[in-house]
Amino acid sequence: MPTLPAFGTWFRLAWDRIAALVLVALGGGVLVLGWLGVSRKAYPAAQLPFIISGGIGGMFLLGLGAMFWLSADLHDEWTKMDRIEQELHRFSNAVLAQGEVPPTTAAGIRPGSRAETPESESRVATHGPAIATGS
Repeated sequence: MPTLPAFGTWFRLAWDRIAALVLVALGGGVLVLGWLGVSRKAYPAAQLPFIISGGIGGMFLLGLGAMFWLSADLHDEWTKMDRIEQELHRFSNAVLAQGEVPPTTAAGIRPGSRAETPESESRVATHGPAIATGS
């Protein structure tokens, strides 16, 4: 069994996944309760409150749980991408510190540098042909 500080750390880091699981479980429970309520009533007018509260409420909780789970997955991906970006910057700085010049592209631009274009050559993206904006 995990100790309290380890569980607290895990809970703090994975709160969105825990919330997703709780919401999905609640949504499933509400759907089951709504189904039980509907199945015990013979008249459609008596079934409506169960359909509204159980069906719609349960589906809302399931959707909210799915949203939290996807948000947690996106957060994990962003964290991975940040680590990759930091490693690339560290590697790039190490290569530049050794005095090696990084290769250039076919246009003569070093990767990672900003290509400066004169104001007269700037273009506006349109659905038709490119339009020069400079004078």
